Amino acid sequence: MNFSVDKQNAYTVVTLHVEKLDSNISPALKSQFVLLNAEGVRNVIVDLAVTKYCDSSGLSAILVGNRLAKEATGTFVITGLQNSVMKLIQISQLDSVLNILPSVAESIDFVKMEEVERDVNGSK
Repeated sequence: MNFSVDKQNAYTVVTLHVEKLDSNISPALKSQFVLLNAEGVRNVIVDLAVTKYCDSSGLSAILVGNRLAKEATGTFVITGLQNSVMKLIQISQLDSVLNILPSVAESIDFVKMEEVERDVNGSK
């Protein structure tokens, strides 16, 4: 499989196992985000540590995941970005829209803090 899904209580980590996030992978990734959303998953971390290339269809899949998480009052984080993928995100000016963190561990901490803030603020 091109990616794996690790479901935890407060978050789900989707780890890509391919170097290219392109039109061969993105439809399945989008479908996975829709499926997770339908299952009630609000917080998604996408680990792109091995992904060295991303095209517009890959960005589209990422944006679908981000939108679904926001609509579910959740948090969407991408992590482990290679320089080439980060440059594409910056050129697309999506670095101001997406939550981008260096590691899965930091992403998990970020998601948990966001959950605490939502609980404190009363929005679930």
